[in-house]
Amino acid sequence: MPDPVVSAPENLSWLNRTEAGRNWLSSLPDLVSATCNRFGLELDGPPFSGGSVSYVVPVRQAGKAAVLKLQFADRESRHEADALKAWNGTGAIRLLHYAPETGVLLLERCHPGHFLADDPSADKLAVLADILRKLLVPAGKPFNALTDEAAIWVQSMEKDWRRAGKPCEKRLVDAAVAALTGLSSQDTAQVLLHQDLHGHNVLAGDREPWLAIDPKPLAGDPAFCLSPIVRSFEFGHSKSAALYRLDRLSEELEADRERARLWTIGQTMAWAFSSSWSERHFETTRWLLD
Repeated sequence: MPDPVVSAPENLSWLNRTEAGRNWLSSLPDLVSATCNRFGLELDGPPFSGGSVSYVVPVRQAGKAAVLKLQFADRESRHEADALKAWNGTGAIRLLHYAPETGVLLLERCHPGHFLADDPSADKLAVLADILRKLLVPAGKPFNALTDEAAIWVQSMEKDWRRAGKPCEKRLVDAAVAALTGLSSQDTAQVLLHQDLHGHNVLAGDREPWLAIDPKPLAGDPAFCLSPIVRSFEFGHSKSAALYRLDRLSEELEADRERARLWTIGQTMAWAFSSSWSERHFETTRWLLD
């Protein structure tokens, strides 16, 4: 089998900023070639351009459509394969093979495969509520604990704010730190959490109507599950839209609304300073605090 032609998409160019990232990018052609040989894969199109820490490309294995995902080592996605194994195709993309020594995942390919965010006919919050009912299974090790992740956010929040040039009022930072600190001190059920469940991480499928991808899993408080959805501006960016998402999903999932609000404030601010949409995240936080 000839070696596949590999060219990293633009969304991975930020990895050139570090030596580890440059080394990983330079290893991609050999890694793709070795993986294709190991699993009998043929590339079936250009790489997808949505992710920022993985090289993801459509492939075929014995004529059957699949997706090859090569991960750059990252704290948030380290246990993605474990989450997909736990869900076993229920509400989420199915894991076909995993090579932990190289961070290689072979995944089922969704058909028709368009994003939930781009479907004009779907009741998007109903879809997400249905998915969450399937994903919120009991969880512990090996997943990172939500409280441990929150401690990292608390420790870096003010530093990130200052490093970014103080792009928002300090009260937003203080509110996020207070929310995360208070929430982390309370005992709750421990479930498997998809901490990046938004409209571009849900694909239309034929095995199930909609399937979650790219979980960045954590184990912790069920109320946290609403956070990425409440802040997802593709579902409407206004105070009324954000509060509607919070109210509706809290009711449909029987989640603690106040805890969900506080987790959303905490995670939204923790992720805001490295985001291309920082100001929108600041606005969402203001709405949740008013």
